[in-house]
Amino acid sequence: MDAKSPKEMQRAGSKMMLAARMVGPGQVDLVERPMPVPGPAQVRIALEGCGVCASNLGPWAGPDWMEFPTESGAPGHEGWGHIDALGSDVTGLKVGERVAFLGQHSYATFDLADARHVVRLPPELDGLPFPGEALGCAMNILARSGIKPGMRVAIIGIGFLGAALTRLAANEGAEVIAIARRDLSLALARQMGAAHTIALEDHWETIEEVRALTEDTLCEVVIEAAGAQWPLDLAGDLVGTHGRLVIAGYHQDGPRQVNMQNWNWRGIDVINAHERDPATCVAGMERAVKAVVARKLDIAPLVTHRFALDHLGAALDATRDKPDGFVKAWVACR
Repeated sequence: MDAKSPKEMQRAGSKMMLAARMVGPGQVDLVERPMPVPGPAQVRIALEGCGVCASNLGPWAGPDWMEFPTESGAPGHEGWGHIDALGSDVTGLKVGERVAFLGQHSYATFDLADARHVVRLPPELDGLPFPGEALGCAMNILARSGIKPGMRVAIIGIGFLGAALTRLAANEGAEVIAIARRDLSLALARQMGAAHTIALEDHWETIEEVRALTEDTLCEVVIEAAGAQWPLDLAGDLVGTHGRLVIAGYHQDGPRQVNMQNWNWRGIDVINAHERDPATCVAGMERAVKAVVARKLDIAPLVTHRFALDHLGAALDATRDKPDGFVKAWVACR
């Protein structure tokens, strides 16, 4: 297929669109598809960009359960852009408004969304990449964490999510202890308001460092944001008696084991902070918009690497390999 670029199709007023899809482990292509028509309660969005989520790395690796090719545009779910068309029953939204939204096919030039799952982006955010779903996720994890002023909060894993949560927890008046492997991640954590940083090198040495910082009481809240077994083990060991363990990492590579004796003995609360109710996700996105506009959260250090839509494979590889300076990738859809 001799596919046109998104800009060429726009100039020609084409009724076709481009979408990326995974066609095998570590393989992606672009396909041309008819422009989607919004249903009565939907809007069509001309996509400006879509964030690349670490949850995409499971399918990208090609596990046994994966079926290729994926649906066109999938699994892109952090899209933003401008409303291009309204369904017949949609009220309160206008063509041309810049929005973020909940979708599942946003590695494309256009996507559809339920009108209830759209959040307006005010002029203050013009020109900024805005992966609203991911930012809303951070806001909802914060809400589930129960952080109060003066609490000692350990955050394990300082990628996009952990860094955003560092800033948000510091905003709440917490004393944040950021724990990560990479020097860049620790520097980012300090930039985002961490009071202390610890290099994640040895399990027991890390526990002793946290004990020293907390007068041997450990932490009231620990947020695990790495999505792997060892950080989950460490998180449980850093929660103080009657504290709270918040699981924010996306665990996608098989079952996990937990030290239930330790969890029982300390009487800790365990919170799985992944939200699945769309209304809750939208509410988190709305709070994220307000936080960024109010300069309580700076997303410039968090969204670091831009790729063209036809380089989605490179964006996924960067998300996996984390080159120098990398925090989060996004694809420009036009």
